Amino acid sequence: MPITAVSPDVSIAYQTFGDDGDPPVLLVTGFGAQMLAWHEDFCRALADRGRYVIRYDNRDCGLSTGFDDHPVDTGEFIAAVSSGDLASALAMVPYRLVDMAEDGLGLLTALGIERAHVVGTSMGGMIAQTMAVHSPDRVLSLTSMMSSTGEGEYGRSSPEAQAALFAPKPADREGYVAAAERELIWSSKRYGDTEALRELAAESYDRAYRPAGIGRQLGAMILSGSRADALRELRVPTLVIHGLDDTLIDPSGGRRTAELVPGAELLLVPDMGHDRPRELWPVLLDALVAHTG
Repeated sequence: MPITAVSPDVSIAYQTFGDDGDPPVLLVTGFGAQMLAWHEDFCRALADRGRYVIRYDNRDCGLSTGFDDHPVDTGEFIAAVSSGDLASALAMVPYRLVDMAEDGLGLLTALGIERAHVVGTSMGGMIAQTMAVHSPDRVLSLTSMMSSTGEGEYGRSSPEAQAALFAPKPADREGYVAAAERELIWSSKRYGDTEALRELAAESYDRAYRPAGIGRQLGAMILSGSRADALRELRVPTLVIHGLDDTLIDPSGGRRTAELVPGAELLLVPDMGHDRPRELWPVLLDALVAHTG
């Protein structure tokens, strides 16, 4: 997979699918997830329907630039935020979501793409929203999937999902792969697939096991704050997709996003959790092709 510089300090690993003469669709992945989370078969299916698909690793994940010279202890960071010691929390984290958004836009520039349809999932939805807010001239359309607005009262995790998210993962490959089964807590109740979770974990571990970036990405999300006021002023065509089984980011996060963005379309998907089950790909692909047409 190619890697390209998007700024003096950051290089981004990416992969493309389809004909570069088709409308470009930039897929932005979520918290701690490599580009592999956008399944290759899903990307090819979208490309087969006439889209030039680009998936990439966010900074501090996969094969993109890491910031290991800025170590963040997740427990200490959460404690600082919880106690209101924002000065200490701010000092711990070297970047924000706006920087991650600039990485994605910088990748488009490096590929010679002036404007693209941007599709983000979970934290990637927050990054995609930030792209649209800060650089609307670069975003043909926005799709925010299983994400939220940065307002604490919306899109909350269930206690069980939050515990699973922050539970330490084993450093050895076998333990890491087995721990992926915890994600069933926020997966589709009907289509949750243990084997698929294990396969993705194994592929991710073998490609680039880099757990240190998780604390910095978490800090970027929390410290970037609410996008509510900016979303009210957004004039980019917007589709919001959220699974009704999602317990990691409650569907209220998607409803609130669609409520704020003028003219936004809201698609609530039964039997989808904080995942994209293969059985629901036809629904998601139809929605994306229609919105990016």
